[in-house]
Amino acid sequence: MAKKNILFHCFLLMQIFCFAQTTIIRDTAIENMVKEISADSLKSYIGSMIEYGTRNTLSTQTDPKRGIAAARIWVLNKFNQFAKTSNGRLTAFIDTTTLLPDKKRIDTTTLLGNVVATLKGTDPTDNRIFIISGHLDNMRSSVMDRIGDAPGANDDASGVSAVLECARVMSKRNFPATIIFVAVSGEEQGLLGAYFMATKARKENWNIEAVLNNDIMGSNNSNETNITDNTKVRVFSEGLPAFETEKNAKTIRQLGMENDGKSRQLARYVKETGERYIDNLEVLLIYRNDRFLRGGDHTAFVDNGFAAVRFTEMNENFNHQHQDVRKENGIQYGDLLEFIDFEYLRKNTGLNLSSLANLAKAPSMPLEVKIDTKKLGNTTFLYWKASISGAPKGYYVMIRETSSAVWQKKIFTTETQLLLPYSKDNYFFAVQSVNNNGNESLPVVPTPGRN
Repeated sequence: MAKKNILFHCFLLMQIFCFAQTTIIRDTAIENMVKEISADSLKSYIGSMIEYGTRNTLSTQTDPKRGIAAARIWVLNKFNQFAKTSNGRLTAFIDTTTLLPDKKRIDTTTLLGNVVATLKGTDPTDNRIFIISGHLDNMRSSVMDRIGDAPGANDDASGVSAVLECARVMSKRNFPATIIFVAVSGEEQGLLGAYFMATKARKENWNIEAVLNNDIMGSNNSNETNITDNTKVRVFSEGLPAFETEKNAKTIRQLGMENDGKSRQLARYVKETGERYIDNLEVLLIYRNDRFLRGGDHTAFVDNGFAAVRFTEMNENFNHQHQDVRKENGIQYGDLLEFIDFEYLRKNTGLNLSSLANLAKAPSMPLEVKIDTKKLGNTTFLYWKASISGAPKGYYVMIRETSSAVWQKKIFTTETQLLLPYSKDNYFFAVQSVNNNGNESLPVVPTPGRN
């Protein structure tokens, strides 16, 4: 019996070395979608949104040419325009709720509306949902100023334009899983539209696997430091999970998984996938849920237990953010169209699209991924159950040192188990499913098991 076990382990180890030199290739379908992203289209979207004067959540909802209501109807019309090429799979509507005065940033009863477009997945057995968002509302120097003009070109017409362009390109294709494109409102008033949607999703048990939130992602320069660079973008992700932290704290501490929550795994996935498809763009993983003491719409989803990250430009310029348009001491203030770098915005939109498409085309994640702990040893035995949708070709076992920010090795196997010559004391592991086109699911970190 001992001899048989030794031979079995040797066979599994030989498998590893056979597949260790895995080459990750681009899916030509995703590559072609990225090529369709147009800087001119992005510019036209932002220009159209600016024409509504102000998009403050508290602004007029009766003027057909000005204010938040007119702007969200314009977004709805764009989604419906794209739906004409979707063979009936893309549908859009404005999801509304009534906000009562809260003695904070809502001083009158207000109708809030998120513009939501759903690209229905083609696999009836696949209930996964992937979301891309940006916020339609904006603000002047005072968040309560609903009257004065506020262009909001970068914050956050840039994010909404990325959502629209992804919808335009992707609605012409089929994906097994469902993709939701949303322009939320109420962000500047306290993430109100995002919380409305995320709370609804939690209550109705939506199977949301990833949320990509885009906020301030179209400018390439900063004030104060005068750095200009359109080759880097930040992706923010939480470490410890905001949702049910106390319930999971013991396991997280015991396994040393403070850096391996769902949102952090999503951020790593975005970096690997985005840099595969978008040339001359480096994705910087920022180990914070958001910028220092600040917040964004992805937080609403994080707080409800979903994996969510934020895309933001590398160098924010605060002269062009939350500012009345004016010129003082030779400095131009205000969030104007002239400060957008549309090539940079095109690349950041491609980062979103490639990540979304790769996720929505991939098989579902492997189930019940376990790391065998029945005995001590310097090898690691992983086992799992097959994905339930998407017909995986096989699985990647991912490996990284405990101090590494990203996965360092990917080993392919067609089996649902693998013996690795790496100690579980010294490395972290995960498993992701992959199909014939090379589309990978999100990785699943193993939990202890006894096989």
